[in-house]
Amino acid sequence: MRAATLNDGTALPLLGLGTYKLRGGEAETIVRRAIEIGYRHIDTASFYGNEEEVGRAINAAMAAGDVSREELIVTTKLWNDDQGRARQAFDESRQRLGLEYLDIFLVHWPWPQKGLYTRAFADIARLRESGALRAAGVANFYPEVLDVILDATGVTPVLNQVELHAGFTQPELRDYHRQHGILTEAWAPLARGGNFDAPHIVAVAEKHQKTPAQVVLAYLMELGCSVIPKTANPQRLVENWGAGEVALSSEDIELLNSVEGNRMSGDPLTFPGDAD
Repeated sequence: MRAATLNDGTALPLLGLGTYKLRGGEAETIVRRAIEIGYRHIDTASFYGNEEEVGRAINAAMAAGDVSREELIVTTKLWNDDQGRARQAFDESRQRLGLEYLDIFLVHWPWPQKGLYTRAFADIARLRESGALRAAGVANFYPEVLDVILDATGVTPVLNQVELHAGFTQPELRDYHRQHGILTEAWAPLARGGNFDAPHIVAVAEKHQKTPAQVVLAYLMELGCSVIPKTANPQRLVENWGAGEVALSSEDIELLNSVEGNRMSGDPLTFPGDAD
């Protein structure tokens, strides 16, 4: 799998596994199977309520000799309500995952109305000094709040995980990231399957004899984005992994650039809303 080099020198596989809404035994089974297939980039969050299950699957894979800890990139996130207690929340996440260290810890949303995102990111950045955290990042941030944390802390996030999919590729934000050495990571990269019948996606998929999901993931990786598709289906795990073998032409990219779409989830300018 192709990898991007983060601004701290870490090689991050461009295709990883998202675990949003995976629960219980299903979460353990999917993460374990993903590692067997070759996934080395696993994304979770305290908000997902599955850190324990994800951690059990990772530790089981290591105990079986399927993977070493050094081969994995494990990401989790600081939820909004914990922005004032980032260090404690990090320790709680690490304990739930059962890992000696975490690779990347993200501020999950800026929540500008609360006004704690700068403090939260600064606290996360300082956690790297302990050795329990390798890198600090953010999710759902936009240029104005990125400017604030860069100016206040002098630390550049290794990545910004944002909603991004065919039809909603956020070119201005990606350009900002390129200028500042921040990797763009796409959550909901498959648009929850909502655009698989778009004529340009269908045309490119048929041309390459690949599925719409494989074409869309390959497209986003060609744009320089990391992608973390979530699935509860073992067959889809294999299908998504196959996106790494899709070679798109410049004409394919041009077609996919013309797919139309919009944001599907909360706008980080306003979500989660006014603070109490």
